[in-house]
Amino acid sequence: MATKPACFDTVDLGAPASDAPVLKPWKKIPLDPEYSGAWVVAADINQDGKVEIVSARNVDRDDVHYTSAVVAQDVEGNVLWRWGNPDIGRRGLHHDVACQIHDWDGDGQQEVIVSAEDCLVELDGATGEERRRVSIPRGASDCLVFADLSGRGRASEILIKTRYTRIWALNYAGKQLWTIENPGGFPTAHQPVPLDLDGDGRDEIVAGYAMLNPDGQVRWVLPDGGRFSGSGHLDCCRVLRRGETPAAWCLVLACCGHNRLMAVDGNGGVRWEIVGHHFESIDIGRIFPERAGTQIFVDLVPQAAGPRNYELWVVDEDGSFLGRLTTDYGRFHTLVDLNGDGGEKIVLSHSRGLVDCRGQRIATFAMESQADLYDGRPVQEGEIGNIVLRGNLSGHGGKDILITAPHAVYIFRGAAGRGPAATTPLGCGTNVTLY
Repeated sequence: MATKPACFDTVDLGAPASDAPVLKPWKKIPLDPEYSGAWVVAADINQDGKVEIVSARNVDRDDVHYTSAVVAQDVEGNVLWRWGNPDIGRRGLHHDVACQIHDWDGDGQQEVIVSAEDCLVELDGATGEERRRVSIPRGASDCLVFADLSGRGRASEILIKTRYTRIWALNYAGKQLWTIENPGGFPTAHQPVPLDLDGDGRDEIVAGYAMLNPDGQVRWVLPDGGRFSGSGHLDCCRVLRRGETPAAWCLVLACCGHNRLMAVDGNGGVRWEIVGHHFESIDIGRIFPERAGTQIFVDLVPQAAGPRNYELWVVDEDGSFLGRLTTDYGRFHTLVDLNGDGGEKIVLSHSRGLVDCRGQRIATFAMESQADLYDGRPVQEGEIGNIVLRGNLSGHGGKDILITAPHAVYIFRGAAGRGPAATTPLGCGTNVTLY
């Protein structure tokens, strides 16, 4: 891989340039001070035709977590309902939290599903009332993922897991369908990824360095397992290209601790890999609309001593190095065509920046300053704030973004969608993940 990027190599450190335009939010939503947390998901949970915000707190005991409190609010900040015990959990996070919005029973109305300490709790989206509890093993509360394992045409099964060792699949009734420990001989991914590789209507599961069939049997394991020896795991998997056959698919993997960014096909064949850096979260999009295909945007966690500035890279579908952006803190980001010109812009939620295909800041999001967020301290992993989501949040059918802060979330409106707004679901979608 070339050491010099082909398109841009830029720096965005410290306070944003004063000449960058400021984008004002469509909505600033004060978070409920008692129950809210850093984890945020969004959808129309009460069928009023508008998006609502659900945030959650979590308990962390030696990297074993469960959801302890949840609050639902409308975009004006009004509290719709609260659930749980707000006194035992924390607001900050450095991991996915087991709280998702999904129409699990298929009745056309959204539920909020959380993993408490020893059970799944299904809450009525409109009222927050508990509909039922499903017992789960202790520690199986790391995150929630919905999948279609039975071929019903909707995600009616749920995957739960421990932090790095075991995954369980349950049906809607709570019956265990299967479980697997250390899939393929390796730790689990942070969040399993369901996808229908072979077009049979049932999801396969990216479980880590192994792909599982819908019945939980190992379909394949990435070759040359020695490269994954020692501590490490799959941080993030994103679909770069879908195909009619498994061989035509392309997945991008960020391998934490094993210092690799890999592209593999749906049979586990390695197409290319970049080694030597701690890659974390991945976005896929059209940063360079004039170029064929899509691009990969990924952050690199600094490993050397000294100043901990973050690099974020743009790589093309063949693994070629296109761009590098250096910033103060780069762990949370997304891509969005905010102005409708066909090119997806880079959203840097920590520095409040919107960056174009030249690597230049073209706007700053109007939010609290970093001093307000952290009392002048450098940001630390696990701090509350800076999580960024994208989706149809304002009801216009396009892609908006939501950025969290300690005491509020901000929604910035993007360009309207090209189709009828009513056909684009409100919210950020199912199976939200930080990775």
